[in-house]
Amino acid sequence: MCSLQLEELQHAYDFSGKTVVITGGTGVLGGEMACTLAAFHANVVILARNLERAQPILRRIDAIPQRKGRVMALQADVMDRDSLIAAEREVRAELGHVYAIINAAGGNRPEATTRTELPFFDLPEDALRQVFALNMMGSILPTQIFARGMAEAGEGVILNISSVAAYWPLTRTVAYSTAKAAINNFTQWLAVHMAHEYSSRIRVNALAPGFFLTDQNRYLLLDEQGDQLTARGRTIIDQTPMARFGAPDELLGAMLWLLSPLSSFVTGIVVPIDGGYTAFSGV
Repeated sequence: MCSLQLEELQHAYDFSGKTVVITGGTGVLGGEMACTLAAFHANVVILARNLERAQPILRRIDAIPQRKGRVMALQADVMDRDSLIAAEREVRAELGHVYAIINAAGGNRPEATTRTELPFFDLPEDALRQVFALNMMGSILPTQIFARGMAEAGEGVILNISSVAAYWPLTRTVAYSTAKAAINNFTQWLAVHMAHEYSSRIRVNALAPGFFLTDQNRYLLLDEQGDQLTARGRTIIDQTPMARFGAPDELLGAMLWLLSPLSSFVTGIVVPIDGGYTAFSGV
């Protein structure tokens, strides 16, 4: 007799009654996560600086047949503590305990990216600070605000979004690569801290996407017409054993697993989803 029956396995991915907060939920990857969790009956809360950008995601969620959970979009800036506190109070008042937070807000800026006309020595300090703050502090601050309730309840899941840039620093993107490496370290540190100080039922993990076409990196990977790889894009494809970019829905299996009870003994890991990029030495 198998220890887990089919019914139990199916139930493991039923998030009915569980509230998941997603920062960066209006982005390409965060939006896919929000829609998928809604399809699995979670209460989904999308945090966004610009609520207009959340409308297409909300329409997609509304079109999901037989959806059971609730959905909210709240204005909040992941680098502004006061807006996060206000959002957390509203979520708690409307939906109660937050089961999970996904820190999907992040990205790079052209102004923080080296190129011929902008060498490393001339990268503007404000652009570097903004990229680092968005990726690193933009994960720490929401976690501080929303995970406090997890510590009080003794259970919850925190899922950070790292990058393969944390393993193999990408040329030209110094602030982004450095910040994502910090996310890996933060994930491991927080996993131990939460288990030691609060509860072993609070788990902290991360996903490290490889190369997915998003609004933040399209200008680096495709030409202005959007139909030809740049030299950088070609290098990435040549370094990826599967020889293609990832599709947003290819993150979802690992996301569901790490949020579900099936990963109840998993904490402090970073899962690369990269078509083999981090496994390939180039030889």
